[in-house]
Amino acid sequence: MFPEMIDPRVFRGVVDDSIEQFVIQWATSLEEFFYPFLQLLNFFESVLLNSPWWLVVGVVSAAAYASARKLSLAALIAVAMLAIGFLGLWEDGMRTLALMLVCTLVATAVGVPLGILMSWSNRFRAVMLPVLDIMQTMPSFVYLIPAIMLFGPGKIPAVLATVVYAVPPLIRLTDLGIRQVDDEIIEAAQSFGANRMQKLFWVQIPLALPSIMAGINQATMMALSMVVIASMIGAQGLGFQVLQGITRLEVGRGLMAGLAIVLLAVVFDRITQAFGKRAQAHLHTNS
Repeated sequence: MFPEMIDPRVFRGVVDDSIEQFVIQWATSLEEFFYPFLQLLNFFESVLLNSPWWLVVGVVSAAAYASARKLSLAALIAVAMLAIGFLGLWEDGMRTLALMLVCTLVATAVGVPLGILMSWSNRFRAVMLPVLDIMQTMPSFVYLIPAIMLFGPGKIPAVLATVVYAVPPLIRLTDLGIRQVDDEIIEAAQSFGANRMQKLFWVQIPLALPSIMAGINQATMMALSMVVIASMIGAQGLGFQVLQGITRLEVGRGLMAGLAIVLLAVVFDRITQAFGKRAQAHLHTNS
C-alpha cells in the first residue's frame, strides 16, 4: 500500500469550498452572461422545429451543394436528412442540430481568436498547450459538476460542456495553419506596407483557411460525440433518446437514435470537408 502523506479529504474540502464560494459570488453574473447563448439555442430550435421538413432538407442540401458544387453530395445529404425523418426522430434531430449549430458557432468564435493569439505569441502558446491537453483528456463528467452547480441542469451547461470538449482541436489547427504560412509571403505583404491586422486578414487567414476548416470539422464531430452526455444534464434531442434506450434497456430506441446521430455526423462532416477542400483548391489555383 502506498504511504499516505497527505489527507486527500483536506484537498477535496478546499476544492469544494472554493467552488461553493465561486458559485455564491458569480452564479448570477454568469447566468446573465450565458443567457444570450440560451436565447440563440432556443431561436435555432424554434426555427428548425417550426419550419416545414422539406424546407430544412432543401436548405441543408443547398448548403452542401454550395460547399462542393456537386449534385451527388447534395443528394447524399438530402437522403441522410430524410432518413432521420423516416426513423421517426425528426424533432429530436432538429433539437440536436440546433445544439450543434450553436456549439459550432461558439467554438469558432472562441477557438479561432485563441488560435491566432497562440500563433502570434510563443509564450501564450506555451501556457495554452497544457490547458488544451487538460480540456481534451479530462473526463467531461468532471467539469460538468461545477457547470451544474452554477446553472443547474439545462441547456446552458450542455452547451458549455460541449464547447469545452470540442474547441481544443480548432484552437490547435488554427494556430498550426497560421504558423505554416510561408515566411516569404509574409515578407512580401510587409514590403507592400501591410500592418499586422492587414497581414492577418488578407494573407494569413485566407492561406490558413483549409486548416481552420479542418478544425471546425473536428470540433463539430467532437460536439456530436457529446450529445448523449449533454442529454444527462437536461439537453433534449437524439442523445436523450439514446439515454432512454439505456435506462429502459430498449435496444431498438437506442439503435435508431444512434443511427440518426451518425447521419447528422455525415451531414456535418461532408459539408465542412467540402468547404475545406474548396478552400484548398482555391488556394492552389491562386498560387
